[in-house]
Amino acid sequence: MRNLQTVRVDQTPLPITVPRADLDLIESWIPEGARVLDLGCGDGAFLARLQQTRKATGYGVEIDDVKVHACVRNGVNVIQQDLEAGLAMFEDHAFDVVILSQTLQAMHNTERILREIARVGKEGIVSFPNFGHWYHIWSIALGRMPVSKQMPYEWYNTPNIHLCTVKDFEALVTQTGFQITGKVLFLNGQPVQWLGALRSTLAVYRFRP
Repeated sequence: MRNLQTVRVDQTPLPITVPRADLDLIESWIPEGARVLDLGCGDGAFLARLQQTRKATGYGVEIDDVKVHACVRNGVNVIQQDLEAGLAMFEDHAFDVVILSQTLQAMHNTERILREIARVGKEGIVSFPNFGHWYHIWSIALGRMPVSKQMPYEWYNTPNIHLCTVKDFEALVTQTGFQITGKVLFLNGQPVQWLGALRSTLAVYRFRP
C-alpha cells in the first residue's frame, strides 16, 4: 500500500450493533481473518464489528470530518478520502473483500468505482436501494418522484445521483466483465424470493473480477 495518512486508536472497541439487514448479510459473507476495505464507512461501526466477529483487519475510507473522528473513537483504521478521486492509494489486490454499502447511488462515476473495487479487492460487495420497487414505479406513474423509507429524500435535496434497479446493476456488472457470485434482495429486512425485482427495497450483491 502506498504512502497513507491514517489514524489508529490502540484500544479494543466496545461491542457494536448495527441493525441493518444488508450489513448482517455482508458480515456472514466475510471470511474469518479477512483483510477488508469499507468504502464510505461512516462512523466505522461496521468495520469495528467485523474486527470483533470475523477477526477482520483493514481500513475504512470516509470523507466527512465528524465521521472520521467517530471512526477513531471506534478504534478502526480510517483514511480521509473522497471516493470520487478513486482508490489510487491502494495496491492491486490489497484486500480480500471491498464493501460499498448503500453508497453506490451517491457516486458520480458508478462504473469507475466498481472497477476500482475489483482492482484493489479479490471480491466486492455492494448494497443499494432498489429503484425498481413497485411503489417507486407507481409514484412516478402518478407524476411524483418517490419518497420512501429506503429513499426518504425529496427530489430537490437527495444525495442520490444514480438510482438504479436490480436489472440495471446486473447489466452494469456484466458490461464491466465481472461475475456476480451472490445476490439477496430484501423487503422490510427479510429476504424476498418471489418477484424480487418489483417487491424488494434493498439489494445486496457480491461479485468478482
